[in-house]
Amino acid sequence: MKRQQHFLLFVLLISLVVIPGGNIHAQDDQPVVRAVLFYSPTCGHCELVIQQTLLPMIADYGEHRLQIIGVDVTQPQGQELFLAALETFSVERGGVPFLVIDKTYLIGSADIPERFPILVESYMGNGGVDWPNLPGLQAILPEEATAAPQTDPSTATDPQASTSPTQAPALDLSHENNLTWQERFALDPAGNTLAVIVLVGMLAVVGWAVVGFGKKPILSKNKKWNWVIPVLCLVGIGVAGYLAYVEVFHATAVCGPVGDCNTVQQSEYARLFGILPIGVLGLVGYILMIAAWLVAGYTKPPIADFATLALGAMASLGTLFSIYLTFLEPFVIGATCAWCLTSAIIVTALLVLSVEPAKLAWQRIRKR
Repeated sequence: MKRQQHFLLFVLLISLVVIPGGNIHAQDDQPVVRAVLFYSPTCGHCELVIQQTLLPMIADYGEHRLQIIGVDVTQPQGQELFLAALETFSVERGGVPFLVIDKTYLIGSADIPERFPILVESYMGNGGVDWPNLPGLQAILPEEATAAPQTDPSTATDPQASTSPTQAPALDLSHENNLTWQERFALDPAGNTLAVIVLVGMLAVVGWAVVGFGKKPILSKNKKWNWVIPVLCLVGIGVAGYLAYVEVFHATAVCGPVGDCNTVQQSEYARLFGILPIGVLGLVGYILMIAAWLVAGYTKPPIADFATLALGAMASLGTLFSIYLTFLEPFVIGATCAWCLTSAIIVTALLVLSVEPAKLAWQRIRKR
């Protein structure tokens, strides 16, 4: 609710900045700068940019001099406009916040705060700049966008009385997550389909592990693939470390041809309890698992057995948590992160490799 209030405040503020179309100067001939912000109501990075950069800048320059339209990419037409903007700038994959001013685009909660103030100051000194030439943008500007700005303070608290372009009937920016799971899935069909395949595989492995744990351990499997465990942990450390970097420093993730990593990393689900970045949690988990493997391999029972059991327990918890996160991507977030899927596959493989050693260790512990 707090986040929705923040976005509503942003909409109300920008609703007071519409000036006569075709003229990039306000009524007092002061230069006016116009920009478009693509955002998601559930994006923590978007809220950060709005609260710490855009709202203070609007307050500093005045509502009639700095005008910013917010476009909600979780809505069908907002998503369509966003994809058209990406194509305009030849950007194959892009996440939000995505801000366009003139012929320049900025991405993320690091790039926008760093460059946008400088660009605005430059355009102010050069007479201002009109709305960027984006496909479909003019179509969503209502007729009121060319009218004189509202000066009655009473209209600032009534969204229905606002002249904001975001109130255009063709573009729903209610900030309510009204999309069905089918509509969310359709936002990233290729990536989300891959996520479902991985999800089914993880569920099958968990079922196999639960059923197989009660059976007699196969001793020949105890050390056959043991060397693969540290290799997978090291790869996992690399993947989780990169995700931790993206989440902690609000960087733009490098994504492959499938999925939309930035939408996932900039969602509210990228942090556990809204505090701990998931990438950091994964990084710690992989480090603990490789530590458990080292203890199990270079100590004697019973310490080695407890370490082996701990490795299996951590792989199990990691797989279960990855199942939860992988479910969120296609059905709740509407986008899939290839890095996250890679980590999910790695931790599931670790579960497969740790089941037999854990069964044997558990059997020895129970006999003591």
